[in-house]
Amino acid sequence: MSDMNDTDRRLILLSPDDNCLVAGARLEAVETLMIGGEGVTLDKAIELGHKVARRALKAGDKVLRYGAIIGHATSDVGKGEHLHTHNLASDYLPTYTHEAGQEFVHR
Repeated sequence: MSDMNDTDRRLILLSPDDNCLVAGARLEAVETLMIGGEGVTLDKAIELGHKVARRALKAGDKVLRYGAIIGHATSDVGKGEHLHTHNLASDYLPTYTHEAGQEFVHR
């Protein structure tokens, strides 16, 4: 997507439809990054491989990575904010677990 020309090279866009980016390096707190031509100052460090909001998201918005829905925002998320378990819930299909002495149980 064209806005990637104006985005810090350490942020990786996996699909043009994604609304998150992946940190290709550790990003330090109070560092200012360019995302889509806008300067965004990080409020905390973001580890290698973690997700960063490509644009502002509202609670309930679906989060796309690789062009697929991976979850939804559980609270409002600002552009450049860390996306992780504190503000993102998985939307994967239900999983199966094995409980001792029982068949696999659908949860």
